[in-house]
Amino acid sequence: MRPLLLIDVDGPLNPYVALSEPRPPGGYTAHVMRPSAWPYPQPLTVLLNPEHGTELLALAGRYELVWATTWEGDANEWIGPHLGLPELPYISWPETHGRTPRGTFWKTRYVLEYAAGRPFAWVDDEITSYDREWVEREHLAPALLLRVDPGIGLTRPDFEALARWAAAR
Repeated sequence: MRPLLLIDVDGPLNPYVALSEPRPPGGYTAHVMRPSAWPYPQPLTVLLNPEHGTELLALAGRYELVWATTWEGDANEWIGPHLGLPELPYISWPETHGRTPRGTFWKTRYVLEYAAGRPFAWVDDEITSYDREWVEREHLAPALLLRVDPGIGLTRPDFEALARWAAAR
């Protein structure tokens, strides 16, 4: 069974910190969106790089791709088509931003529940050392937690690290 690749949108695919820059980073295009969970009247601007879709599809032979984002199923409607991705399964969060064990990110416990003992790689911009320690202690299968800079997004070295990790499984 292939390991899971759990993909966050905001940070890894949408380097939202770069929205404050005069121009998007190279390769990124701005898209105006209004996903169903977006609580504000004004639309949301999202930066996406179509090369990320190509990179993720190349990893799909080694991983089962899964959205691990608060976009949940909206990622299939609003993000996936811009990246050329097929519809992907997603983690449905029982609660967002709730209490967490031992200083971990609120997603971490749900990621472990979703993985259910399977090996996984997780890309997110809010992963910390607390999450790594928690996963190492609580999850018996191999796991790679890859923190991505939310001002840069996923880069070539990130995709190379994901490919190397999967090849070692």
